[in-house]
Amino acid sequence: MATATKKPADQAELFSASTAKEIQAILWKAADKLRGSIDAAQYKEFVLGLIFLKYVSDAFDERRSELAAELADDGITEDRMDDFLEDRDEYTGAHVFWVPETARWSWIAANAKSQGVGKLLDDAMDAVMTENASLRGVLPKIFNRDNVDQKRLAELVDLISDARFGGSEEKPAQDVLGEVYEYFLGNFARAEGKRAGEFYTPRCVVQLIVEILEPYEGRVYDPACGSGGMFVQAAKFIEAHRGRGHKADISVYGQELNERTWRLGKMNLAIHGIDGNLGPRWGDTFADDKHPDLKADFIMANPPFNIKDWARDENDSRWRYGVPPRNNANYAWIQHMLSKLGEKGTAGIVLANGSMSSQQNGEGEIRQALIEADMVACMVALPPQLFRTAQIPTCLWFLSKDKTPQGTKHLSDRRGEILFIDARGMGEMVDRTERVLTGADLAKIAGTYHAWRGTPSAREEGLTYADEPGYCFSAGLERVREHGYVLTPGRYVGALEAKEEDADAVAERIATLTDELYGLFDKSAALERMVREQLGRVDV
Repeated sequence: MATATKKPADQAELFSASTAKEIQAILWKAADKLRGSIDAAQYKEFVLGLIFLKYVSDAFDERRSELAAELADDGITEDRMDDFLEDRDEYTGAHVFWVPETARWSWIAANAKSQGVGKLLDDAMDAVMTENASLRGVLPKIFNRDNVDQKRLAELVDLISDARFGGSEEKPAQDVLGEVYEYFLGNFARAEGKRAGEFYTPRCVVQLIVEILEPYEGRVYDPACGSGGMFVQAAKFIEAHRGRGHKADISVYGQELNERTWRLGKMNLAIHGIDGNLGPRWGDTFADDKHPDLKADFIMANPPFNIKDWARDENDSRWRYGVPPRNNANYAWIQHMLSKLGEKGTAGIVLANGSMSSQQNGEGEIRQALIEADMVACMVALPPQLFRTAQIPTCLWFLSKDKTPQGTKHLSDRRGEILFIDARGMGEMVDRTERVLTGADLAKIAGTYHAWRGTPSAREEGLTYADEPGYCFSAGLERVREHGYVLTPGRYVGALEAKEEDADAVAERIATLTDELYGLFDKSAALERMVREQLGRVDV
């Protein structure tokens, strides 16, 4: 009687996994075994490179199966089918990367033990880049090195081979692998702390920017794009509202300074099926703009906060509203993005709270010029602890080149007004250090902006705008001038209206806390007596 081969615990668990979250957790656990044998700075590239190679190979195999079925329906016999199945154009024409035979995952898994898994992977990465111009210089070739535990690497390859990444009509394989990629990016961000800020923005913050801007079509730009999270969420937004076929309605442009992060971004876009232009290579947005002639319809960005060492040129034509200070690039980012906006463009930018009120080194004068030029549409104060990688308080700036009704009677004319939203009390803690904005929070904030602006989505949902004490306020420029051009929402929205029933609840809470405090006093007195008694028995 044949005996079934017993799978390792992780693999057995993976076979029975029914959700993407379970697969993600198991793969993270397996990949984490390699951490000690790999340079920490390369660990993200290492693991995400493997996932990407599995993705392009699976996509290739899926297209190959579809093609074989089509050929069979056309009466092509098996002895003639191979020539058609190896026709490169049949894959690239379907937006599938061409994967040479020795780079296909099935070939790697079958030959890993006999030929050395590290060399096979490096060769596979090289082959995929050689055959696909858009991936050249992107994929990592770091697997066949002395510091990589080849035994554990082979185990990880086996585990990824067995992972059930198969898709369905509701969720294609591309989406499943995309979720795995995003999951790993998020976990790397948590593991790396402050260093992760260069490549990862919390998903809920990205979602909020996208929901407010509504980038249905046009040119989307991010001058500090990290791993491309803004673009991925923009594509998801379009799919959710208009269907998968409309993802190509946006053109994506980005730039990234860090070489490794630029590679992560290129892989992330590819794994989500987004044809983006992140420049021919990485580079400094201020010193080497990769998209000098771009005029974007939407800009979404989380640039590095308060950077002191940046490529400052006092004669730069971008400094239309004032030369940014040498020791802080916040207003350099704002003005760079304004210079990239088209005539009716809008932008959403994550910045440190200090940008809303700083008067140092001419920043107050630049902010005043921006406000008087009517470039600021909305300010949102974010709750604390959204960024696990940085505890600095943050806010969102929403800029607009045109607050007029834009040719339609349904949009509100908001010239000379700024919407202030104080969302500091929103969100819920997912653990002791990290907060997230819930779906209800995102809907309320985005809905408030849309109602204020009078967008079609607000009209469809029957939303109308009204100031809400403690939460939102639409201020005219005269009010902003009275506040010295400070843009902190708390100065404008006021305090929550007190409710009669709230007074009773507060009184009850105070009474409860008072009883607890008196109880602690009693315990403290008892402990004091006990300590005094014990000390009295000690012979000095």
